[in-house]
Amino acid sequence: MTDDLIITMGDPAGIGAEIIVKALLDGALDNWLPRLVVAGDGAVMQRAAALFSAFASLGAGANDAEQLFTCGQRSLRLRPLSQLDVEQVPFGRVQQQCGQAQLAYIEWACARCRAGAAAAMITAPIHKEALRLAGCPFPGHTELLAHNCGVERVVMMLGGTRLKVCLVTTHVALRDVPARLTSAAVAETIAISARAFRRYFTPGRQPRIAVLALNPHAGEGGMFGDEEQRVIRPAIEQARAAGYNVSGPHSADTLFHFAARGDYDAVVCMYHDQGLIPLKLLHFDDGVNVTLGLPIIRTSVDHGTAYDLAGSGTADCASLVAAVNMAAQMSAADAAVVS
Repeated sequence: MTDDLIITMGDPAGIGAEIIVKALLDGALDNWLPRLVVAGDGAVMQRAAALFSAFASLGAGANDAEQLFTCGQRSLRLRPLSQLDVEQVPFGRVQQQCGQAQLAYIEWACARCRAGAAAAMITAPIHKEALRLAGCPFPGHTELLAHNCGVERVVMMLGGTRLKVCLVTTHVALRDVPARLTSAAVAETIAISARAFRRYFTPGRQPRIAVLALNPHAGEGGMFGDEEQRVIRPAIEQARAAGYNVSGPHSADTLFHFAARGDYDAVVCMYHDQGLIPLKLLHFDDGVNVTLGLPIIRTSVDHGTAYDLAGSGTADCASLVAAVNMAAQMSAADAAVVS
């Protein structure tokens, strides 16, 4: 197994290339440069460099399949998986050819990680409509990677240094959340999260996991809903019986104070905004999206293609840098387990 960390460039019409180049020019990737490989497009990367008034050249790489992207005083390995005409790729436009390109980057990186030829993949943002135009039946990274890895259930974790949240339900209407919550779903989220955290974030011990209630004041004994007693508490008891260090159901209006100060390693949240509002309050710029439950390591920026910013050179690269750092941390922990 190699220790390569693959960054997929994302949508060529979005901000993916420019945040990679910006992080490179800022020196924010220096710790990992020998390990980094960008799965992307040389011409798009050169266009991104021009946004910062930096000249970028493409030279011969270590092998015939790679190029060396040199920008300023630094060089980055590039695996060219598309050869787009940038004159035909305007910023901020949904395009089929961009969907095909971003799909090629993801599938190549996933295959490399599955084969043990790379330690982790870090994904820049893609555009879901462009992915659909490319003929991909999956709405995003998570579903595509789960399918390619042969996994039925994964967990979306978003986090930074102060808070990490794991979601039972993700992109569903709030009115549909109670019907989607089952004891099995909550228990499975706890188990996947606990196994992943012990492997990557708390090696040698069971992570301290807080499980949130769905209703205000944890239902107040059934006055405000019974999901706590009927659905969530049985899942917690099942997790404890399996040996996991789990507590709850906790009232969401108080728990995050204690989680942010370090009392818990992870918080299992019942729905999207329950976890992401506090997460983005603390880690708006440097939050990382991690897919737990895959047989590979995948981290991602915690933002979209930002079509309104694409081509301006003003997009923040902090989330990308945090995603690279987290992938490196996770791969180091994984290597220690394997060895």
